[in-house]
Amino acid sequence: MKTPTAITLHARSRVLEISFADGGSYRLPFELLRVFSPSAEVQGHGPGQETLQTGKRDVAIVSLEPVGHYAVKPTFSDGHDTGLFTWDYLHELGAGQAEFWARYEQRLAEAGMDRDAPMPAKRGAGGSGGAGGACSA
Repeated sequence: MKTPTAITLHARSRVLEISFADGGSYRLPFELLRVFSPSAEVQGHGPGQETLQTGKRDVAIVSLEPVGHYAVKPTFSDGHDTGLFTWDYLHELGAGQAEFWARYEQRLAEAGMDRDAPMPAKRGAGGSGGAGGACSA
């Protein structure tokens, strides 16, 4: 497991700066963290179930709480707060940041979407479908 030596939230520049014991040091934009949140809401419950995130360029992290000795849980300004970012995942995001951005831009292009487009409204507050309810992911 990767171990962080320092974590700093830079609210004005919307960047999470994280340094690791292995010498890796990364500046992760809040938008990248939000778009690649490890939550079931974003990643789904299996391959191909991901929800493409848009309109997150100006998202902020309003709080960051530790989860044991292995992760942090950010609360984003858009209300999203269900992603647990493990140290290993934050290291992976930092080390592969260019690839993550490229994958995001490719998914946007394939969907004919713009990075700044607002997210579509969630479906069915009371209708049929599996969105909603408890999730144990």
